[in-house]
Amino acid sequence: MIRSRRPAIQSALDATTARHGRLCPRQVLGVRIGFAGADALGLDVPRTDRRLLVLVETDGCFADAVEVATGCSLGHHTLRLEDVGKIAATFVDVPSGRAVRVAPRAGIRELAAEYAPHQTRRYYQQMDGYQAISDADLLSVAEVTLTFDVDALLGRPGVRTNCGVCHEEIVNGRELVVDGRPLCLSCANGGSYGASARGSYYTPTSTGRVASVAAPSAEQVELGNRLGMQV
Repeated sequence: MIRSRRPAIQSALDATTARHGRLCPRQVLGVRIGFAGADALGLDVPRTDRRLLVLVETDGCFADAVEVATGCSLGHHTLRLEDVGKIAATFVDVPSGRAVRVAPRAGIRELAAEYAPHQTRRYYQQMDGYQAISDADLLSVAEVTLTFDVDALLGRPGVRTNCGVCHEEIVNGRELVVDGRPLCLSCANGGSYGASARGSYYTPTSTGRVASVAAPSAEQVELGNRLGMQV
């Protein structure tokens, strides 16, 4: 395995390897994309403030690597998932609203093989090649205009209310006010209040009750014991 010529990138690669127990090509891309996005905005990473907002376009080890490189995270409200199944991310300088999207260029798998001829397997060619290819050849960086309000996405910490239908608490200003009542997105969508664009990710069953769970069979218990699990 080669080592990056940029110490900060290598440190991030080491950190994501420690987190996952191994390094893979998508982690390398996540780290490279994380640094490239921050560089394009003129921001140092990893960050400990909330100036940088990152929207990753897929989850998994790629997203973890972007988190390690940038310091942005779900817990700090600075990392968001827009799951469109792409190895790409958009970086937002929150105070200015300036945003750039970073994605791998077409053909980088073949280019990686040229950079890592010592590797015979494509997986390792990509893992080594992605570390050696320059940003300009590896990544596409483009200015973009956001289609949403950043302040609305970040929410309002400390703000809370209760849904007028299910009465569950809603935080961060995520409610919709319909006919003077605050509604959660689930109730607003289920009640046909025109919230489909921001609707719920689930629909309740007819009863809304948890179904009873059958006791495990003897075969299931035996299998669980063999797998070191408790059932």
